[in-house]
Amino acid sequence: MIGRALILATVATLLAATAAAQDSFDAPRPQQAQPPQQDGLPEAPQQGFSQPPAPGPGSDDLDRLAQLERQDLGVPPTDRLHAGPMHGPTPAQIPGGQVITTQGLLALIEGRQVPFVLLDVLGAEETIPGSALAVPAHQPGGFDDQVQQEFGAFLSQATAGSPEMPLVLYCLSIHCWMSYNAALRAINLGYTNVLWYRGGLEAWKAAGRQTQAR
Repeated sequence: MIGRALILATVATLLAATAAAQDSFDAPRPQQAQPPQQDGLPEAPQQGFSQPPAPGPGSDDLDRLAQLERQDLGVPPTDRLHAGPMHGPTPAQIPGGQVITTQGLLALIEGRQVPFVLLDVLGAEETIPGSALAVPAHQPGGFDDQVQQEFGAFLSQATAGSPEMPLVLYCLSIHCWMSYNAALRAINLGYTNVLWYRGGLEAWKAAGRQTQAR
């Protein structure tokens, strides 16, 4: 279970670690769908995920984790960029996008049916394997500012110009607004499959999944 004490104990360090990444976008490549395995041939490794998955909880545990990731903290959804503190309760939904849980993200990764782009908007010292860095997209402002223009160019490169390609955006936890803002920016750029991984890095680790050093 993601405890409030753990959140309060780690959030200052993790958010402070984003300072060096505030002004840069990574150069991501979509996580590619893999062709079906042929008889007698080994299955090709998934693009971008070099580490094997750690043993994690069963489906019942993932269901319980999903309930925590979707819990309503009493914050109404908004289609405006959040300009307050980036650490605080977030909405349980996002206008124009979808909330994806750890269970859903694992299905997307392990199913390997479609290419997608996984975006780290936190910029801490550890990240989910295969993530590209998109910390500047968390910034408040407007949907016509310079950040939006730079994020648009970044996403166009990341998706090879496909507005239908799924984008998965995450930061620390359900108490982090950074990926919410970035998801809103992507939605306003016309991307039609924006998946906000609300549970973020803490939910990923709670599921027993591996991270990698950035």
